[in-house]
Amino acid sequence: MTVLAAVREELAEETARLLATAAALTDPEVRAPSRLPGWTRGHVLTHLARNADSHVNLLTWARTGVETPQYPSPEAREAGIEAGAARPAAEQVADLRDSAARLDRAVRELPPDAWRAPVGGLRPPRHPAWYCLVRRLREVGMHHVDLDAGYGPADWTDAFVARELRDCLRTWPRDRSTIGAARFVGPGGETLEEWPDLGDGPVVMGTPADMLAWLTGRSEGDRVRVVTEGRPVPPPPPWLTGVAPADLPATPPKDY
Repeated sequence: MTVLAAVREELAEETARLLATAAALTDPEVRAPSRLPGWTRGHVLTHLARNADSHVNLLTWARTGVETPQYPSPEAREAGIEAGAARPAAEQVADLRDSAARLDRAVRELPPDAWRAPVGGLRPPRHPAWYCLVRRLREVGMHHVDLDAGYGPADWTDAFVARELRDCLRTWPRDRSTIGAARFVGPGGETLEEWPDLGDGPVVMGTPADMLAWLTGRSEGDRVRVVTEGRPVPPPPPWLTGVAPADLPATPPKDY
């Protein structure tokens, strides 16, 4: 299986898990707060649906060569989320399912050579079209947690965690770092990997999933710790200061 095919398969599986969670929500639960400040679960679900459509725009750009913005503007993006947030659960789920199907169709119809085409989101840098799959997987995985409906960082797959940590390091904001190094450990405390020279601050350690949850704001850091005992865990540095690493190759690397 090629890297691209594996990522496509992973996206299909994670989308199915998201749809199963969404389908179990009642109208009051959809109106209830999510983990994101100021957003209900309805906001999160609507954002995920519109985000799927926005990636259809990017794949249309890649297929036709005609620049098709992901969103018309940041304001239009926000307005679309607000417009759909209060809809009942059944309507939210139908929209989420239909938008995911539109994206899947766009993925299947994209010619092989078009995956190399550069496209761009609301923020720089531009990236090859294949990275749209990674970006969409990120949206699905992170916002599934944000629904606060039984799916958490412990449910992320190892492949998802490894990919997101890799991109986190490749976009690391060293001038705004709050830690000096990151140490990733296994269940028994054995060191799996270490990121040195990240900036000023302490060494923070935890399992890969727990570290990713902290770095992305999906946990308060209660499952990570500073190597020097007695020091509190600092706030995480800014996460993903760009939509993609700046040096992505035209085809997916094997470690994706």
